[in-house]
Amino acid sequence: MIPIIGEIALDDSRIVENFIRASGPGGQNVNKVASAVQLRLRLADVIGLTPEVQGRLTRLAGRRLTDDGVLIITARRFRTQEANRQDALDRLVALLRRAAVTPPLRRSTRPTAASIARRREAKSRHAALKKQRRTEHDRDGDA
Repeated sequence: MIPIIGEIALDDSRIVENFIRASGPGGQNVNKVASAVQLRLRLADVIGLTPEVQGRLTRLAGRRLTDDGVLIITARRFRTQEANRQDALDRLVALLRRAAVTPPLRRSTRPTAASIARRREAKSRHAALKKQRRTEHDRDGDA
């Protein structure tokens, strides 16, 4: 069992690992060794996942989540299977922990009187500057 946050835990026996060939550097070895790791986890298998956390996880996972509710994480940053396996597991746990934290509620605020005054002063300065730039022909139309 891998503890995530609070009551949320991950049964590591439910994680399916597939090793695939990685692209990129590796010389002749790249065509022979399947060093990239693809982790698959059904969200239904995560213990203690509330609907709110599952909704946030779905939003954070994006394209990594299939229509069947399977989360797929691919790691191919390193040249060894073990390093990629650990990287994928770390990324999975980090994603679950990020989804488990409730974001703070945003309270709408009103602009202060001073900020409103600053904005209006800046607008009038800008208008005065533009008025100065006008040609004699443009100024005749103002009168």
